Amino acid sequence: MGFEQYHEPAGELSAEARTFARMITSMTEEAEAIGWYQQRIALEPDPQARAIMENAQGEEFKHFGMDLEFLLRRTPKWRIALETILFTEGDIVESGEEAEDAENR
Repeated sequence: MGFEQYHEPAGELSAEARTFARMITSMTEEAEAIGWYQQRIALEPDPQARAIMENAQGEEFKHFGMDLEFLLRRTPKWRIALETILFTEGDIVESGEEAEDAENR
């Protein structure tokens, strides 16, 4: 049985590559869950139900962040790029272009 996160034969991939693929899949699933909760929250009229959903969404966001940090620790160029983009002021697209330059230094 195959797994969706692998686009190459799993047996030919290193353990590191398989872990990387699992973490990407996990991060994708967390992002999807965040989006699903956002839709539910937007429509939920009951304040207590909405508060529970917001709490659950926050958990998914933390998991997304942990997955991302795991990947950044193993992919230094990504960290360089994101340090140039995240938590900065100004135009996001310009920051992205600067990040690409920073990666290549």
